[in-house]
Parts: sequence; C-alpha cells; structure tokens
Amino acid sequence: MKNLTKDIIKKINELAQPIKIMHVCGSHEHTIMQHGIRTLLPPEVQIVAGPGCPVCCVPAREVDECVALAEQGVTIATFGDMIRVPGTKKSLSDVKAEGADVRIVYGINNAVEMAKEIDNDVVFMAAGFETTAPTTASELLSSPPDNFAVLSCHRLIPPALDFLIHSDDVNLNALIEPGHVCTIIGTKPFEYLSTQYNIPQSVAGFNPLDILLSIYLILKQAKNGTPKIQNEYKRAVREEGNIKAQEAMEKTFYVKSREWRGFPEIPNSVYEIKPEFKQYNAREKYDIEIPDSENVPQGCICGPILRGIARPENCKLFKKECSPLHPVGACMVSKEGTCNIAYRYSKMKK
Repeated sequence: MKNLTKDIIKKINELAQPIKIMHVCGSHEHTIMQHGIRTLLPPEVQIVAGPGCPVCCVPAREVDECVALAEQGVTIATFGDMIRVPGTKKSLSDVKAEGADVRIVYGINNAVEMAKEIDNDVVFMAAGFETTAPTTASELLSSPPDNFAVLSCHRLIPPALDFLIHSDDVNLNALIEPGHVCTIIGTKPFEYLSTQYNIPQSVAGFNPLDILLSIYLILKQAKNGTPKIQNEYKRAVREEGNIKAQEAMEKTFYVKSREWRGFPEIPNSVYEIKPEFKQYNAREKYDIEIPDSENVPQGCICGPILRGIARPENCKLFKKECSPLHPVGACMVSKEGTCNIAYRYSKMKK
C-alpha cells in the first residue's frame, strides 16, 4: 500500500501544473485533512472545499421556517446536527430549550413512526443532497399519516457547481465529484461540465488512495487536454446511477430555484414537493411566510468557506469564539462541515 501511494504521488508530481481542484463532500474533506493529503501535493496543485456539507448549506430562512412551526406547537423532527444550525435569531436547539417539541431522529422513517404514535402534527426537516432525497421520496410514496409533513431542504449538487464555475471569485479548474451523490444520480448529470466548460472531473471514493488517484486522473486530463468525467469509484458508482431512486424522486419532487447559505439564489438547485403531495408539504400545509435573511454572525466567514474562496484558518473566530461546542456559524456545527473538520485536524494553535 505504501509503495502504491508513493507511485501515485510521484505521478502527481510529474504531471503537476497550476490547478485549483474543488471537491464538494464533507467526507472527502475529512479524508484530506485527517491524512494530510494537501501536504503531499506539489504547491501548484490546490485542493479547495466547496459546499459539501448538506446541513451547512441550509440557509437561515429555512431554519426560521422550522423555528416558527415549533413555536406554533408543531413537533419538529430532524437530524442531530441540524438542530444547532443557526437561523436568523434562533436555532431549533434554542426553541427546544424554551420548551418546544424538537426531536432528533436518525431518518425520516423514524419521524413517520413518531407521527403514528403521538397526538400532534409532526414535521420532518429534510436536509440533504441527492443522497438522502430518495428516502424522503420513498416515505411520501408510502402514504404517511395525515399529521405528518415534510419541509424539504434537499439541494442538488450539479447546479451549485455550475454556479461556482461561472463565479468570478472562485476560479476553479477541476472537480472531484462526491461518491455518495453519484451512487444515486450517476455520472451523466456532470458530463456537461466537461464538454461545455472544459472542466476535468473524477468521481472519488473516500479513502486516501481514492482521493490521490482522482487527483492523478484530473491532472492527466489537464495535461492531455481531454476534460471528461472519470469514475474512480467504480466499486459503488454506475454511469446511470440508481434508477429506482431517481424514479422515486421524479414522482415526488420538482426542481426550483432557491438560495443556499452563503450563496444567492442558485437556479434549479433545490427539490420541492410536487402539488400531488401537497398535503405532506409543510410549506403548503401551514402557509409559512418567512422573509429572506442576510443576517450573518459578526466575523463569521461561513459563506466564503462554502464557496471555496476561504479556509477556516482565515476566520478570526476559528478556534476562539467558534468551536464545535459553541459554534458561531453553520460550518462548525456538523462533523461534515469544513470548519468542524479543520478544528479537529488543523495544526493551527487554539
């Protein structure tokens, strides 16, 4: 294994050229930081983290929607890291401390079972990329109880990458695509990023060799002038993806434009529940009207970090006012967040 690693690093050095490679996966950033992969690369090969944490990408307005429902007496169910993500003024953790019924679940199926057992309305806050959206779709297709609804916060990776490619401040040259997302949607939705914008791409698995091999494949494409998407993670990802999961999502969701945390409105970048299932759409069922919010905690640079133009170490709050126990920004909350990962593995003094 050591010899193979050395061989790949040698080839990377032979192919090295000035290039900025973005990944959009918290698990990839964890592997890169834990194993010091950036320190193994030549200085001209830059690896930056984009919006790879689904919890971090949920904007304050959507947190505010759930906070408002919780304050009205609705039971809110969501993932454990989601309850600490800041809204405009409060998080779900804050309203839970004030007496609201906010519960942590491992998945939407737990929230459905909860709705069957209690005499109250239950709303599941469905955060996640294309990886978790099929579970939401499956439950909606299974006729959940009348007192159950979903607030869809599902976001789509390809439109966000398209946005970043056209952003003047990112200047990315290549992409490492997320293995988890590609197990669902396959590689085809990413192909146009290479054919139209000349972006080299590789779908990567999650161990250090996966990451290094993907970097090598990208550098080889760049050197040969043959941008395309290569599937390094063939043991899990197929070109066509998971057809059944895609069919379920097609039946239950439509695509619309909406803002992400740290981003303006990104065209066609979120899943919303189709009118046929409006009785399970919390936004329809409760007629939620929450204004857009640009409120950002003073000093927090979570937005630039999510866009790949800053690192946690650039933030004045990092490892000081902002820590996993006391997160100021969303990027410090989840273990998939770039700031949380950097806190655990960065050598910067606390």
